[in-house]
Formats: sequence, structure tokens, C-alpha cells
Amino acid sequence: MPRKAEKDAVLRQSPQHARHSGDGFWIAAEALATAVILVDGRARIIRCNSAAEMLFGLSGRALAGTDLTALIDGLKGWFAAPEVKIAQGVPCSLVTELGTPLQAARRVFVTAAPAEESDRYLVEVSDTHEALERFREEHRSDLSGAARGMLRNLAHEIKNPLGGIRGAAQLLELELESPQLREYTDVIIHETDRLLALLDRMLTPYRAERRVREINIHEVLERVKNLVLAEYGKGLEIERDYDVSLPEIMGDGEQLIQVFLNLARNAAQALREKISGGTARIRFQTRIARLVTIRRNRYRLALSVLVEDNGPGIPAELRERIFYPLVTGRADGTGLGLALVKNYVEQHGGAIEVQSSPGKTQFRVLLPIGAPIGGEQVKEEAL
Repeated sequence: MPRKAEKDAVLRQSPQHARHSGDGFWIAAEALATAVILVDGRARIIRCNSAAEMLFGLSGRALAGTDLTALIDGLKGWFAAPEVKIAQGVPCSLVTELGTPLQAARRVFVTAAPAEESDRYLVEVSDTHEALERFREEHRSDLSGAARGMLRNLAHEIKNPLGGIRGAAQLLELELESPQLREYTDVIIHETDRLLALLDRMLTPYRAERRVREINIHEVLERVKNLVLAEYGKGLEIERDYDVSLPEIMGDGEQLIQVFLNLARNAAQALREKISGGTARIRFQTRIARLVTIRRNRYRLALSVLVEDNGPGIPAELRERIFYPLVTGRADGTGLGLALVKNYVEQHGGAIEVQSSPGKTQFRVLLPIGAPIGGEQVKEEAL
């Protein structure tokens, strides 16, 4: 049978074109983060959910009639292997590599089981890298949240005695006649003020009242661009790659400016040597991300904002801890900037991730658009 005729035949029997008892299943499958695929006895795709479309980079209509084993090499001959007894009602699994023309090869976990209809199988494909990264992000968020809570309590405990030290130094200064001795009290007062300012910075994100309104993310990024260029001047180029069709999002404009200003300033500080040579580059990119999972919530759409630089990269020993409070790679850094960024992003229901190697560092911020699918959290997937 010619390819088009074969595909049309599959489409005619597809549940997408005729209602059947499993429609409720496919409604639920749309909320899953894993790819769910219905295939016939020859492993040709009959139907799939949106996560499968994202996994393969093709629409459901384009996938219909396609041999699944042509998309996942590790499945060639697998359905007919003697040890695979799916036809006898025994679910089977394997870990294999998936590579598509649009994406690099990566490891996936495949599970197949018989469907209600005879001579059909349900196949679940989960990206183990994505699931592992989500687990790591949740673990980092838990640790970061615990660290922030501890620091808040510690900051409150330290502020009271610092106020007493400052007051005592001021009283002592009034009693001293020698200018040389007053220099010592000036040092005490100055350093106490510096510590109090640091503690206030640690506490500010939790005190400030959020002002939520409709935000155009490109207006935020343009303001950040102007501020950074005004600060660092010539030798730094900021490229913009915007998707101008992006919708506005609900958020706190000042917090979002602070998020991207911190990221851009960090990038500029890492590029100081290249700025002097005129080869420093920062890139802002905005895109729509579809069917994303953010802290166990599944969203149909999210705003993806990339801040990239061509600096030396983040040392490997710092990468896993980069968002923790008081962790910094600079001698003059406080380690509060990225902790503040993560806190503000999470207040917007979003997530931030980092990838870094010599010559390229990328911070990606995901901000959800709308409510989670079904209003429920997705279940953990197999790793």
C-alpha cells in the first residue's frame, strides 16, 4: 500500500476521528508529562498525546501512521523479541536512545502494555534526562528554601545585638576627645552599618509587598539592557532575539526587572576582560515553551527567557550550589544576588536553570502562562 494511502487508513481508524470508550483516557493523558502513544500490531502510531508531539517535534497528524521503531531505533525488533510478551498481557520496559532530526540523542525509558482494543499497544516514553533534571531542581529548591529560612531566622537574631553595638559605639564616641580614638569608633559604626545593610538585603525579599499587573517581558528586558549598557559602556554588545508574538504575563514588574538585571550584571562582571577587548557579548532570547513541567505542575504554555554570555563559565564546584544564599564565585560578591533571583522567579510560579561551559553560560527562566493543566500536580515519572 502506498505511504499516503496507508497513513489515511490509519487516520480513519484513529480515535482522533471517531469517539470510543477510551476518550476519557486521552483527556487525562494530555495532563501527563510523559509521551503516551497508541500503536497497532505493526507499531504504527494511531494516536498520541501532546507530550509525544513535543518529544518527537512533530504534530499528531504528522505522526499518525508512522512506524514508531523508525523514531526510536532501540525498538526495532523489540516487539517481536521472544522475551517481550506484550501480546500475552505482560507490560515490558527498556531504556534506549532517542534521536530525532530536530534533537540530539538522549536516553529514554520506554514501557509498552496491551491496550483495550485487540492488536493495539499503549507505549509510554519518558525522557530520563528531563525527569532527572526536574528531580534535581526540586531537591535544590528544597535545600535552598531551607537555607533561606535558616538565614532569615539568623538575620533576625543578629540584628538586635548589632543595634546595641552601634548604639554603644556612638555613646563611646561622644566621650572620646582624641580624634585618633574616634577613628576606631567610626570603624565600628561603619562596619556595623554594613552588616545591618547586608541583613536587610537578606530580609527584603520576604517583606516587600508584590504589585502584580500585566507585564510585557520585552519592556522589562529593554530596560535591563539600557541599565547594563549605561553601567558598562563600550566593549559590551547585548543581542536581542525576541519572539514579538509573546503574550503579556501577570507579574511584579520591579521583581522581574531585578531578576534579569541581576543575571545581566553577573554576566557583564564575568566578561570584564572581554569588555576591555571589545569582544563581550550577552544575548537575550524569548520564546514560548509548550507543555512544560515546573515544580510538578504541568502547563500548556510558559514564557522562556534566556540570558546567555560568552564568558569563562561557572566553575563546576559552584554550579550545583549557585542559587544557595552566600554562595559566590567573586571575591567581592555577597552570594545573595542569585538567591534573590531564584526567590523572585519562584514567587511567580516559575523556575530557573543554568548550563555553563567555558565560552558559554546560559540562565533560562521559565514563567508559566495561565493555570496548571487540570489544576493538579503531575506524578513522578520513572528515572
